[in-house]
Amino acid sequence: MTSEGFADFEGSQTWYRLDGTFHDEGPAPLVVLHGGPGATHDYLTPLAELATDGRAVVLYDQLGNGNSTHHADRGVDFWTVDLFVRELANLLDHLGIADRYHVLGQSWGGFLAQEHALTSPPGLRSLVLSNTAASFPDFVTEANRLRADLPPDVEATLRAHEAAGTTDNPAYAEACEVFYRRHLCRLDPWPQGVVDGLAKIDEDPTVYHTMNGPSEFHVIGSIKDWSSTERLGQIGVPTYVISGEHDEATPTLQVPLVEGIRAGGNEVEQTVMAGCSHLPMWEATDEYNSLVGSWLARHD
Repeated sequence: MTSEGFADFEGSQTWYRLDGTFHDEGPAPLVVLHGGPGATHDYLTPLAELATDGRAVVLYDQLGNGNSTHHADRGVDFWTVDLFVRELANLLDHLGIADRYHVLGQSWGGFLAQEHALTSPPGLRSLVLSNTAASFPDFVTEANRLRADLPPDVEATLRAHEAAGTTDNPAYAEACEVFYRRHLCRLDPWPQGVVDGLAKIDEDPTVYHTMNGPSEFHVIGSIKDWSSTERLGQIGVPTYVISGEHDEATPTLQVPLVEGIRAGGNEVEQTVMAGCSHLPMWEATDEYNSLVGSWLARHD
């Protein structure tokens, strides 16, 4: 059973999709936080398959994206990490599940998931940090290390347009795609959900360009200095860290997450999925959902 709705939020509306139904007993619902910032729920739809055996799964479009209210006229002071932390808390209250739930955050959604957990929400049962990092500067460092292995002509195109400030040139997008097909999604062709999620960034790039920048490795937006590294020990719930072997959120980036959360005395498990990149929920759907589903079941 799939349904859709809107949650009023500070004069705007957050669109959500619910697979399954909420129950007072049994498996706790899972709330899924998409990446970008500026993407949509579309590229995470394989996680809806976790809505089995009584578990509900909530996918939603963060403010400014997809089916939620857009604010193309708002600037950097509006688009803050705290805005999205408040939006998530509001959605949990609207759905009536704030007393018992799990959160899975993917990529930027993993940043948001960490910030949510750091508010010490009493109903949070566990955290899944998927294809993410504890530091945006470190993420950019690793992305640029991977970028250095691109064909020389591709790298030259990227650098030329970044230096000239012409990152809106189609040639820049084409060069970026070479990187993305190695480290974002290695399937060919890309699944429709991935295509749709990325296309919606292009339809309204306000959030992505304001907070991130023109690409995954040329980060000049407002969250370029974001880090949770010194705060990870304050995350007070069991945490599962999952990523891909060829992920732009490289295995190196997972080490501070695991060690930092574990240093606070919390349970942490980690999986690096062989052969996968940034979207293992598409590249190895059954394996990914089995790993995540097993974790959730053990922490309901």
